[in-house]
Amino acid sequence: MPQITITPALLQNEIHPYYQESDVIPFIQGKGIVVQGWYPFGGQGHTAELLGDEVISEIAEAHGVTSAQVILWWNLQKGVVVIPGSGNPEHIRENIALFDFELSAEEMKRIAALDKREKHDWY
Repeated sequence: MPQITITPALLQNEIHPYYQESDVIPFIQGKGIVVQGWYPFGGQGHTAELLGDEVISEIAEAHGVTSAQVILWWNLQKGVVVIPGSGNPEHIRENIALFDFELSAEEMKRIAALDKREKHDWY
């Protein structure tokens, strides 16, 4: 990154199972920059499809958690910071109850296979 003189502390990018940025995340992290996943549930108009995805639902059921928890933990397990927004107290409690399970290497591969390079927001 020769054109910048100050290294950013954080890069916020759209990251979810359908748009994984698998090549970008390790590059940015390798520069010592934190990656924050924006739209972890796919963004407006896409959340229901992503939360209802068969693979994610199967993984959630196997762990006794929700699809949202699987997606959040998938991000965290990749070293991606996520800050899901919610005004619903139940969803907030659910979003922080992530530390009772871990995704196996096989489950991470199954989610990786969902990547469609499908960006949901152009800014």
